[in-house]
Amino acid sequence: MLLLVTVGLISLALTAALRRYALARSLLDIPNARSSHALPTPRGGGLAIVISFLLALPLLVWAGLLAVHAFWALLGAGALVAAVGFLDDHRHIAARWRLLAHFAAAAWTLVCIGGAPPIMLAGWALAPSWLATALVAVYLVWLLNLYNFMDGIDGIASVEAICVCVGGALLYVLVGQSELAAVPLALAAAVAGFLYWNFPPARIFMGDAGSGFLGVVLGILSLLAAVQVPQLFWSWLILLGVFVVDATTTLLRRLLRGEKVYEAHRSHAYQHAARHYGRHLTVTLAVAAINLGWLLPLALLVSLGWLSGWLGLILAYAPLSFLALRFRAGSAE
Repeated sequence: MLLLVTVGLISLALTAALRRYALARSLLDIPNARSSHALPTPRGGGLAIVISFLLALPLLVWAGLLAVHAFWALLGAGALVAAVGFLDDHRHIAARWRLLAHFAAAAWTLVCIGGAPPIMLAGWALAPSWLATALVAVYLVWLLNLYNFMDGIDGIASVEAICVCVGGALLYVLVGQSELAAVPLALAAAVAGFLYWNFPPARIFMGDAGSGFLGVVLGILSLLAAVQVPQLFWSWLILLGVFVVDATTTLLRRLLRGEKVYEAHRSHAYQHAARHYGRHLTVTLAVAAINLGWLLPLALLVSLGWLSGWLGLILAYAPLSFLALRFRAGSAE
């Protein structure tokens, strides 16, 4: 508990310092036709999440709450993605170079954890293979990019990360491995310190350094969970459902229209919903309610073996897909 409080306070203080730095250097996100905010706002505050969480990792290893190979996976991949995002926040980096760095981070992760973990499907463990390894690499890269895409209104990416991490920690407790809950809880604490400044109306934005870092770290945590208990991978996919469904639906619909998917836009379901309700807070709180009231119970059932992973995923994603289409995910404004 002392470590979690310390991580949260460090993140809180660092975010305040980064906000002053951004204001002094005029590092502002200026609203344009594709923005979801109306006022110039400092950006780059997600670096506080990165620093506070990475500082906690050696202490978790020392306390026996994090394996050394997991430490190197989180440190190496997280630092690389955050560094590329930080540079992109300050000066534009071509999409192909960002993507190359993202795949390098995924490859580093897989080397550190010994390849793709076993994944349970209909009671059988899918044996790791070169195809499984490639799919897991794509999964990590997609997750970190979709997290960047979904960081478009005040507080949504922070609330999602906290809900997923707290849910993931609870899963560990229920399957009898409560000592492993410390890592996701440390990430939740780091995000909570930042959320104080990012809660609607946001006083600072996360930036690519923070959103990409959260995406890849959450992906790594889902793989580490699968290493311990294979069915937990499905539980983590369920917990991440709001972001996965919205981003994937939006991407596919834009691809079908022949749009350049790497260009900025405002066609995600959550962005349409924010315009519909006229405020960010309503949508951000709705995401928290969906996570805690719908996705978490299903993830718990899967983790306890009372519901198969693939069936739990279908039950979780079906209403999310309906909501995504209801709020016109991927539709032109």
